[in-house]
Amino acid sequence: MDYEQTIDTQADVGRAWTALAAVQTYPQWTKSMSAVEPLDGPELRVGHRFRVRQPGRPVVVWRVCEVTDGRSFQWEARTPGVYTVAYHHLTPLPTGGTRITIGIRQRGPLAGLVALFTAAKTRRYLVLEAAGLKAAAEAVPASEVSQ
Repeated sequence: MDYEQTIDTQADVGRAWTALAAVQTYPQWTKSMSAVEPLDGPELRVGHRFRVRQPGRPVVVWRVCEVTDGRSFQWEARTPGVYTVAYHHLTPLPTGGTRITIGIRQRGPLAGLVALFTAAKTRRYLVLEAAGLKAAAEAVPASEVSQ
């Protein structure tokens, strides 16, 4: 099962990345997450794990599996019968803003069954996360931009 949400922000890629890379702050800007706890350190690095609590969902540990600094990251989670990858991409726009693309890919023998019960909430959470990231990126002061 694949789900994707895209939104444009006036924030440049540097400001958007600063907001995106601050994984622990996600609960401050999206109602789809109630807690993000780093298990190996707060940095967005391959191999680092984060325990994520979401309303109405079981707690899941996500492991960062890919980072392109300043542009994108992916993390993965494994639950019985389902392998999930969540991706986050930032694309510079000619206007100086950024296109934010976030999505979920689920595979495995139980992915279709899980989708029957969770598809609507997954889509709703992606909308919340994209809008929240847009607002968070636009709120990042230029002095705090990650390089």
